[in-house]
Amino acid sequence: MRTDPILFRRRWRLSPFFALFIAGALYAQTDETRTIEIEGGALVTYTLRKHPPDAHLLMPAAELAPTSALDAAKLLNLHLSTGDIEEAALLSNSPRRRFEVLRDYRQSVGEEEFKRVFAQYFDPQNRLLAEIGIGSHRLLIWQLNDGTPQASRVAGQYFVELEGRYLMDDVPNETRANLRRVLEAYRAGKIPR
Repeated sequence: MRTDPILFRRRWRLSPFFALFIAGALYAQTDETRTIEIEGGALVTYTLRKHPPDAHLLMPAAELAPTSALDAAKLLNLHLSTGDIEEAALLSNSPRRRFEVLRDYRQSVGEEEFKRVFAQYFDPQNRLLAEIGIGSHRLLIWQLNDGTPQASRVAGQYFVELEGRYLMDDVPNETRANLRRVLEAYRAGKIPR
């Protein structure tokens, strides 16, 4: 059987959709499903995703869109590091409440300290440790240092996907509470890193 080389190339050329499928499948392989026992013996199943060490570094602002939890966090932290609490609050599923919380925090610590706190998310010495997912909800777990080796802390940011966009998850719900429990277990060393 003779195969026409042009037909063969057309048949095996990757379509854009197939290429996206392959790329998505490769990226999805980084997710690991885990289960943890929380207080009262209940089990919480979640996915753990690791990111490259430099994943938290800021890219050009024009390229940022809240289409993933990490990009939503970058956009949020960019607004906060410049003191723009109005734009940051719009990245919440409860924008009015988020604005009030940010305004009160900025008043309590002062403008410069407020900006510094959120700029540290882009510092190369800090890093994103993990992304935890339960359904459409995400928890980003960060290791933040303030410049001294003893002052490292583990922080969490909560997001939820709504209509293809990730927003800060500021509405109390059971899934967010379970993500908080996973964060507590991570801080306590009960989750292998």
